[in-house]
Amino acid sequence: MTTTLSFPVLLRLIDERASAFRAAVASASSLDVQVPTCPEWTLFDLAQHIGEGRRAWAATVAAGPAPAKSAAEGAPAAPREREALPAWLAESTEQLLDALREAGPDRGCWTWWGASQSPQTCGAVARHQLQQMAVHTYDAQITVGAPEPLPDEVALDGVEEFLFTCVATTSAWPHKPTAFDFHATEGRSWRLTVDGDGARSTRISTPGTTPVAAADEGPNAAGVSVRGTASELVLFVYDRIPADSLQIEGDAGLFDLLRAWDPEE
Repeated sequence: MTTTLSFPVLLRLIDERASAFRAAVASASSLDVQVPTCPEWTLFDLAQHIGEGRRAWAATVAAGPAPAKSAAEGAPAAPREREALPAWLAESTEQLLDALREAGPDRGCWTWWGASQSPQTCGAVARHQLQQMAVHTYDAQITVGAPEPLPDEVALDGVEEFLFTCVATTSAWPHKPTAFDFHATEGRSWRLTVDGDGARSTRISTPGTTPVAAADEGPNAAGVSVRGTASELVLFVYDRIPADSLQIEGDAGLFDLLRAWDPEE
């Protein structure tokens, strides 16, 4: 299953989220303020992570299927001067976007995800990079007291991207087989099934809409279901907002088991 967003749209949205990230950082009273959603980091640490990470992925994309050397080798360090940091961040994003444009969506690329539902291609890298930028932009915004929901088109693709890339595995689920349903109020739903064969996700029918999955994959069969806006669902799966921010039906404790699961490929 492919992303609902085209490659050019993914690149545009990465650029937009990166601009929003820089705006949040620029509005901060201090770069030393703690990030509430990443309490081990200051805002400067978060900005450094964003810049260095995008440069590293730019080098990885440029290298093709083989792992790339660290982009930190010879790259300029994140400047602590407030006036210099935005330009460094913008350059980091442009390096990534240039590398992705040059490669195109179908070229093979080394990725950290192996037996997932996401391919090891530059298009899949772009898809994941968008979500990384979107969630970390929220981190920066909440740090400066101005959190905003993720844009709808980003968030709707983000739920599926998280399930396909960060959760899917062929490692056996060590508990009783079950399913997790995710319902976005915008009208899209997904099912995560976990069992002895691992974890796999698929789109399913949203209650009250035309079915898009088999009857035995209907929403009533899930061990737990969660409903919220697509933005809320993304922020929930990335541990940015608590479960009580959404509507949960069924055994909420299953989410604790899922979060604690550390499958080995």
